[in-house]
Amino acid sequence: MPDSGPLVSRPADVEERDSVLATVSNAMVRLYKELFGRGPTKARSYFAGPDVLVCVLRDTFTPAERNLAALGEHQRLRDARVFFQHASEQEFRGTVEEIVGRRVTAFVSGIDVDANLAAELFVLEPQEANAAL
Repeated sequence: MPDSGPLVSRPADVEERDSVLATVSNAMVRLYKELFGRGPTKARSYFAGPDVLVCVLRDTFTPAERNLAALGEHQRLRDARVFFQHASEQEFRGTVEEIVGRRVTAFVSGIDVDANLAAELFVLEPQEANAAL
C-alpha cells in the first residue's frame, strides 16, 4: 500500500479510522484526568465530515462541580469549565494534531450541565492543505 502522507479524516481502512478515533477518545480521558483530577466514565469520538472531529465525554464532573450543579449554579459551572478549557487549549490541540496528523485550526469546548456531558470539537486543516506539505 503506497504511503499517502498524513492520516486523512476518512481513511479508506475502517479499522485504521476506528483506531484513530479510539486513540483520540482515550487521550481526551487522560487529559481530563490530568486537568480536572477526574476523567469521564465514557468517551466516544467521531469524524463529522472531512475536517471536523468531535469527542463526546459523559460523566465528567468532579464532586465540587456536581455540588455546583445541585445548587443550581449552572452558569458558574459552565464559566469555570470554559476557563479551564481555554487555559489548556494547547494541550487539547496538540494531542489531536499528533494523533490525527493534521493541524487543528479551531477548538470548541462545551458542556451540558443537566446531562453531565462535555463535547470537544476540533476543526482540522483541510486535507488539500496537507497535500502541499
